[in-house]
Amino acid sequence: MALLEVKDLKTYYRTLSGQVKAVDGVSFEVERGKAIGVVGESGCGKTTVALSIMRILPQGGRIVGGQILFKDKNLVKLDDNEIREDIRWKEIAIVFQGAMNALNPVFRVGDQISEAITLHEPDISKREAMERSAKLFELVGLDPSRLGNYPHEFSGGMRQRAMIAMALACNPSLLIADEPATALDVIVAAQVLKLLKELKERLNLGMMLITHDLSIVAEICERAAVMYGGKIMEYGDVVDIFKHPLHPYTQGLMGAFPSIMAKKRAKMASIPGSPPDLLKPPAGCVFHPRCSYVMDICRKEIPALTEVKKGHIVACHLVTTKKESGE
Repeated sequence: MALLEVKDLKTYYRTLSGQVKAVDGVSFEVERGKAIGVVGESGCGKTTVALSIMRILPQGGRIVGGQILFKDKNLVKLDDNEIREDIRWKEIAIVFQGAMNALNPVFRVGDQISEAITLHEPDISKREAMERSAKLFELVGLDPSRLGNYPHEFSGGMRQRAMIAMALACNPSLLIADEPATALDVIVAAQVLKLLKELKERLNLGMMLITHDLSIVAEICERAAVMYGGKIMEYGDVVDIFKHPLHPYTQGLMGAFPSIMAKKRAKMASIPGSPPDLLKPPAGCVFHPRCSYVMDICRKEIPALTEVKKGHIVACHLVTTKKESGE
């Protein structure tokens, strides 16, 4: 049984200009000890999915439909107190984009982690919280002697590891990481990603990685959900999607990604046009204005998510047409 099951999630924002359908009918699952990568361009709704799961949407944002089932509980139906006391950080934790800059500069790092523990577990003494913080530091590859240091005494990679330690402070079952390698150099980013992969396996964590970087998905995740314009375009096994991308948008992302197997002067492809305005999304398939294979039906009807083969789901009229014709 899935640890987390998101079903037809719809999250909209109210703005002065109108209603923005940031997440519009998204569905996926996360299993224990497995990771899913939610990938797509900026503004496609990836982070809003995470904020919806955590129930920490900014002002104006609201879940208008769907279910978020976590251990058989529908998080959409729980009130704020239940989410705060029973779910957030205790069961589901998040490492935000740019989290390495989120530490308070005037407090020691160890005090900040131990405070996070005592805040959610009042029965634990400060000493016990600090002892757990030391174990968390060891878990993420930091020397416990550095607990007494201030954030400015840590490198960017060390701060990112400290934030991961803080996210794990209350032993959550699910960890959400939003662009975990952003603003890190290549070597440090690789170390952080390796750490996340090791933690997933060692702690049997369910993990959701939000990224625009396909290499991260390939490195850590077992499944992938490709998002565009608030919707999932393709969803399935990572290896299957990488070897046989079916949706034109997924193919475009793959073509825009450099490969060490490509010819020396091979040009990377690009996707023409710009992401859609979610205040006024195009009729039919949201991707059709940028699609090289657009058909008349694409301009009129929203494609349904169709299982092309077991576990591999695509929302594309072209793929559906080929399947029906036996191509």
